[in-house]
Amino acid sequence: GSWCPAPLCRGRALPRTPPGLACGVGGPQRWTSSSQPGPTESDPGEGQVFLSESCVKRLLEITEGSEFLRLQVEGGGCSGFQYKFSLDTIINPDDRVFEQGGARVVVDVDSLAFVKGSMVDFSQELIRSSFQVVSNPQAEKGCSCGTSFSVKF
Repeated sequence: GSWCPAPLCRGRALPRTPPGLACGVGGPQRWTSSSQPGPTESDPGEGQVFLSESCVKRLLEITEGSEFLRLQVEGGGCSGFQYKFSLDTIINPDDRVFEQGGARVVVDVDSLAFVKGSMVDFSQELIRSSFQVVSNPQAEKGCSCGTSFSVKF
């Protein structure tokens, strides 16, 4: 039930409180969250974006010097949100850089919330070739054009 290992209760400013109240429901979680520093660059919980082999290959072909692929999520499109890809050279303070095989994809923190856990792929079809976000765990349904999606709530 609401039993709590002693080390979690130590060091709290709650001297005469019975252990049940100090470490009841929500106690241990509060204790851990307050003791951890803020998110860092390498925090795996912050979300990853993966690059497929074809994406890495294509990026190495089209980028020069410090260029990278920027992925943004914007409101709009036929399903509520849409992906926007562009080549960029400026990394902003709130950007996260994902590098694989020498190719870089940069996503700002706001957009990352919508694409974390997904993969950027380069798809080459008969009528068009494009970068796409595939297997996005945050998206509920995409549209057939592959550029727009709606979010799970």
